[in-house]
Amino acid sequence: MTRTMIIIVDFGSQTTHLIARRIKELGCDIKIVHPEEILKQIQNDKPEGIIFSGGPASVYEKNAPIVNKKIFSLNIPILGICYGLQLTAHLLGGKVISGKKEYGPTKLKIQFSNGESKVKIAKGLPKSFVVWMSHGDEVIKLPKGFRIIGSSGGVPFAFVENKNRKIYGLQFHPEVEHTEFGSQILRNFIEICGLKVIPENKVELGIKNLELRIKKIVGGKDYVIGAVSGGVDSTVAAALTAKAIGKRFIPIYVENGLMREGTKKHVIRIFKKIGIKPVVINAVGETLLRLKKITDSERKRKVIGNFYIEIFEREMKKLKAQKLSVKYLLQGTIYSDVIESQGTKYSAKIKSHHNVGGLPKKMKLKLLEPVRNYYKDEVRMLGRKLGLPEEFVNKQPFPGPGYAVRIRGEVTKERLKMEKKADSIVLSELEKAGILPNIFLSFPVMTNAYSTSVKGDGRQFGEVVALRVVESKDIMTSSWARLPYEILQKISSRIVNEIPGVSRVVYDITTKPPATMEWE
Repeated sequence: MTRTMIIIVDFGSQTTHLIARRIKELGCDIKIVHPEEILKQIQNDKPEGIIFSGGPASVYEKNAPIVNKKIFSLNIPILGICYGLQLTAHLLGGKVISGKKEYGPTKLKIQFSNGESKVKIAKGLPKSFVVWMSHGDEVIKLPKGFRIIGSSGGVPFAFVENKNRKIYGLQFHPEVEHTEFGSQILRNFIEICGLKVIPENKVELGIKNLELRIKKIVGGKDYVIGAVSGGVDSTVAAALTAKAIGKRFIPIYVENGLMREGTKKHVIRIFKKIGIKPVVINAVGETLLRLKKITDSERKRKVIGNFYIEIFEREMKKLKAQKLSVKYLLQGTIYSDVIESQGTKYSAKIKSHHNVGGLPKKMKLKLLEPVRNYYKDEVRMLGRKLGLPEEFVNKQPFPGPGYAVRIRGEVTKERLKMEKKADSIVLSELEKAGILPNIFLSFPVMTNAYSTSVKGDGRQFGEVVALRVVESKDIMTSSWARLPYEILQKISSRIVNEIPGVSRVVYDITTKPPATMEWE
């Protein structure tokens, strides 16, 4: 049995799983546990280090998740991140308040309150660097024995330590890709725990193990029908399943009118490469009918999720009539879908992904989700290991409910037409400028907000389109793309001039956090 080296206490952070990934990449085994289980796990596993994750709660709230204070007396190095820092301070006699809220990038300045220059947890860090914040509470008084390592403009106690007890606290998130030197801080903590860091060690993405897991779940006789959309997640999940069970995998593409132009052709091309012919179902009219008068994004997701299951269960009946045993529905669910749909005990629900929280409670099909525990960049790596072409692997993410969640308010035939035209303009201009390959995600939003415009000396009251273009790797954090002004001008001019009913274009310059990738 592999020995657990680092235990992560999950207080419900959106990035707990990401912390685990970063630690594994540095060569350490990890285990994620709930706070009420930690003392028992320490007794069983005897870890060399403990990490407290962030979380959505406030330490002074009733029923806020906590740990037994005994944990601080066990002589095991502890790293508290965000809520983990606040809880540590609160339990050890410090003070936490609902303070300055910070979301996204801020500058951290390293300082040492006693003039000491060599601090193990800060080894290899520059005097200042950008960190990613996401907090509404802050520590305003440190417990006895703690000192400041670094501060941000608004938070004096952003990076702290109790050197003698080997307890460290960060108000920022070192695990997210946008925090500079975050990996170095985690390396330093691992070394403080007495563990060896393996340079440039990456999580092993074992195709063979995934194949064997699929075979074990499905068995030797049952068939799997797959919900495929042309996106990288469903494509990689489908390729893995096809590799594992061959012709017993039946991919189904639902042409619902909410996907980008050319998606059907793209799906057919994907499965020609894989060697399986997909089933294509036309549901354009019925989809729009189901979405009629629905304005709330959560409801849209649930309506679409339920409708998809209806379609797949219809197909299951057809196959059963042919004496085929169909028990599983393949989905390209990835970990960011799971965590945003409240995937852990103490996490907050951000939104119901149509393939997670948007599914009906009672289904006749069991779910098969081979890439559920992977992030977007890991799924891309899996795709490359499977030999999929780069055009399949590096495709922009596209929401399962499609344009329905990029149209605020009711999805009408006319507004859907406007959204599709605006989207094609954005993609066309980014491609012409040679920028598209470097963009993680780009899309316009029909905002359902209206403003006055002047077209041909006449007054028009038209809809405002918001443009969102972001850079990211794993979806957990993102920054807005610094597009050249001339490109933004070209996109804006074309959208306003070529789409009747649009009055103006605005550019979304909000990072994640606090924003989500999409607008819903």
